[in-house]
Amino acid sequence: MMTELTLEKFEEASEIVKKVTLPTNLVYSDFFSNQCGNKVYLKPENMQFTGAYKVRGAYYKISQLTEEERAKGLVTASAGNHAQGVANAAKMYGVDATVVMPTVTPLMKVNRTRSYGANVVLHGNVYDEACAEAYRLSEEKGLTFVHPFDDLEVATGQGTIAMEIFKELPTVDYILVPIGGGGLACGVSALAKMLNPNIKVIGVEPEGAACMKASLEKGEIVTLPSALTIADGTAVKTGGSIVFPYIQKNIDDIITVSDDELIDVFLDMVENHKMVCENSGLLTVAALKHLDCKDKKVVSILSGGNMDIITMSSTLQHGLIQRGRIFTVSVLLPDKPGELVRVAQVVAEQQGNVVKLEHNQFVNINRNAQVELRITLETFGAEHKQQIVDKLEEMGYKPKIVRTNL
Repeated sequence: MMTELTLEKFEEASEIVKKVTLPTNLVYSDFFSNQCGNKVYLKPENMQFTGAYKVRGAYYKISQLTEEERAKGLVTASAGNHAQGVANAAKMYGVDATVVMPTVTPLMKVNRTRSYGANVVLHGNVYDEACAEAYRLSEEKGLTFVHPFDDLEVATGQGTIAMEIFKELPTVDYILVPIGGGGLACGVSALAKMLNPNIKVIGVEPEGAACMKASLEKGEIVTLPSALTIADGTAVKTGGSIVFPYIQKNIDDIITVSDDELIDVFLDMVENHKMVCENSGLLTVAALKHLDCKDKKVVSILSGGNMDIITMSSTLQHGLIQRGRIFTVSVLLPDKPGELVRVAQVVAEQQGNVVKLEHNQFVNINRNAQVELRITLETFGAEHKQQIVDKLEEMGYKPKIVRTNL
């Protein structure tokens, strides 16, 4: 069992993980650079074979186990990405793996884990409950437990990302790293500070599961009452106690971002970089606007891209609504011929694109009075949306914005 992080071990891990990782060269982002006033580079770990960086720590950890430990079979707990990393590494070593995942884990992550040959057990609503079950199975069946983050060998494997960043961009000023339990942040920040003590390493957590920020503020590991966030990969109530001292020493600050910010940046990433990242993977991009610096070289680690189609669809829809690019407006019309045409003309003149129409004649028991027309529109954004609403108001239709369900 490793007792401390060393440069020698990071160098060893960097060579070992090359057997299972794909090159994820830095991508310079004009869009995000212009948005935040820094030179922004993306480290696209979402492009790894398993869709996330987790394969690094899992493979390196398993490579350090004895033959006897591997022969017992492996067990771990994960919200999805570590699960795939362990399952894939176990397959390469020809050993059995059991993975306990929360019951709310996206189906794609469950199926991908099973596709590598792992036995998947669904248990609990959050990672912490799944982890408790994995510990129980380890004890009951004598399986070797591979912790997803609170393990220095796992953290060393994850930290190899920093080695690659420095090789490509030796003059990097800031590295932004997502934090769930803390393994990635521990490894990346420790190696980064070894290579350049002046570099700033900023952790990023979702507002609804900021366990490490709370722990740093108190000076000891804190367990949150809940972990409510769309960033399921970082929905952790209790951070790692083993990695915590390294985070205390090497993480310069922690930024928290809201779910709405993650939804917003998902659209930016898809539209400007043609990349799909899961919500946890976007934490570091959403944090760019919160940085208190200018003209610095900043690397945002995109930790993963394992997002199922249903979640992706929902995120896109909410993002379009959030930005005012899709909205539904209700107007009341006299129930007589020609009124629908008049409203359509107003919308057309304002260059609104009609997505859906609902004409309800039964909104009022007196049909001689009014009927309701609900129009779902596509616009260029919030300003264009308001322009259409103002014009409908001007024409006497008394428009009301209603909840959009596409």
